[in-house]
Amino acid sequence: MRAERGVRRIARARRRRPGTPEALATLRAEIALRREHGGDHNHAVHSLQPLPRLSPSRERSPMTTWTARPEMTDDIAAIRHINLAAFPTSGEADLVDVLRADPKAWIDGLSMVTEGSDGTLTGHALLTRCHVDGAPALALAPCAVRPSAQRTGAGSAAIRAALDAARSMGENLVLVLGHSDYYPRFGFTPASRFGIRAPFDVPDEAMMAMALDDTRPTPTGTIRYPAAFGV
Repeated sequence: MRAERGVRRIARARRRRPGTPEALATLRAEIALRREHGGDHNHAVHSLQPLPRLSPSRERSPMTTWTARPEMTDDIAAIRHINLAAFPTSGEADLVDVLRADPKAWIDGLSMVTEGSDGTLTGHALLTRCHVDGAPALALAPCAVRPSAQRTGAGSAAIRAALDAARSMGENLVLVLGHSDYYPRFGFTPASRFGIRAPFDVPDEAMMAMALDDTRPTPTGTIRYPAAFGV
């Protein structure tokens, strides 16, 4: 399996070599994508109402209806377990915990979980504050789904709910480093088209951006991530 070969490549990687953290981030995104989305799927999701009065967002797959909602305190342990299960190392789970503790990065209501009819938390998507040359933006990372729920739309439901919640808050620019075959379905395009660049070398098609309101101007320049990202 290509995903399993990718896991082995991560395990062998020399993490202190220049550029390795960025390469691993892109590779992890591809691994997670292949685990969750083995083929093409079409999904529909209802928009959220403005925060804090959020109506659950629901996304249907042939077998499952997912309910997406903001995380609550009681969800924190389950969110960590989701990220530990979805990725080959604890890096993404640790990242979520550190971001949650950073008041400059964390935005209440933009950490989204998906749960099935039995109430089990299955997917997670996180938006946190970043900047583009000093102007506020949002970073989408990480996104995770329990391996047992791959190809069911749990990840898509969490991402769409997070984007809808951000839009209702008046946010606009969202950035993601990820797989160019997956994120365009949500409206992402190469960040270079916005005049935005990553603070490290990355393939143009992997660094993406979208405007939640395309009538508003977006900043140009270099992305500045929260300190937790280590870049």
